[in-house]
Amino acid sequence: MNPKTIALTAAKALEEKKGINIKLLEVADVTTLAEYFLICTGSSSTHVKTLCDAVEEAVDGCGEPLLHREGHRGGTWVLLDFGSLVCHVFTDETRRFYDLERMWNDAKPIALEA
Repeated sequence: MNPKTIALTAAKALEEKKGINIKLLEVADVTTLAEYFLICTGSSSTHVKTLCDAVEEAVDGCGEPLLHREGHRGGTWVLLDFGSLVCHVFTDETRRFYDLERMWNDAKPIALEA
């Protein structure tokens, strides 16, 4: 699968688990870290974990292995690195603190399919 399809699959997994304010950014032109950043808010640390588990399962189903997982124990921000896709799942307060959308405002937003 191509990176955009993988990113959209991960976004759909977040939607299915009631992720809040899901944003997909194409960052390939502004960084070499990944091709896409997927950003989402969970309503609690338990919800953050549930969202991350759903993304891992969905992306694994695409044949894309998880390369690195960071922050899972804290429960306020989890980073899932799949190489071409980096998924950030936050609690609301932590998302507002880091404000990744502002930091990566040169990235191209990708519309999520209904």
